[in-house]
Amino acid sequence: MGVMVLPSRHADWLRQARRDLEHARHALRDGYFEWACFAAHQGAEKAVKALFQKLGADAWGHSVSALLSSLPAETGASQELVEKGKELDKHYIPPRYPDSHPQGAPFDYYTRGEAERAIENGEAVISFCEDKILGSGDGQEGP
Repeated sequence: MGVMVLPSRHADWLRQARRDLEHARHALRDGYFEWACFAAHQGAEKAVKALFQKLGADAWGHSVSALLSSLPAETGASQELVEKGKELDKHYIPPRYPDSHPQGAPFDYYTRGEAERAIENGEAVISFCEDKILGSGDGQEGP
C-alpha cells in the first residue's frame, strides 16, 4: 500500500485567518470588544497553522505563542512576536465564558483598547505567516 499525500490546505487556512481578522475589526467597530479579541486570536491561530501546513507539518493546539515557538528555527518567530501571541492567547477562553471571570459576563471586562491591541497583534502574526508562506517561492500561493 502506498503513502497518500494530501494536498496542502494552507491557502484556505490563510484566507480564513484574514477573514477572522476582518471579523475582529467589524466587532471592534460595533462595540463587541470581547468578540474582537477572540476573532483576532482565531485569525492568528489559523495563520500559524497555515504556515505549518505550508512547511509540511501538522500543528495542534490553540496557543498562538506555543505554535510560534515551535516553528522550525529557520522559520522562527521573534521573541516579540511570541509575546504578541501570548497576549492573544489570553483571549481564547475568557471572551466566551462567564465563568472565566469572578462575576458578570465577558463583555463586562473587555475594552476598546484591548480589542485594538488584539487586532494589532493578530495583524502582526498573520503578516509574519503570510510573508513566510509567500516568500517560499513555489508560485502556488493563493489569496
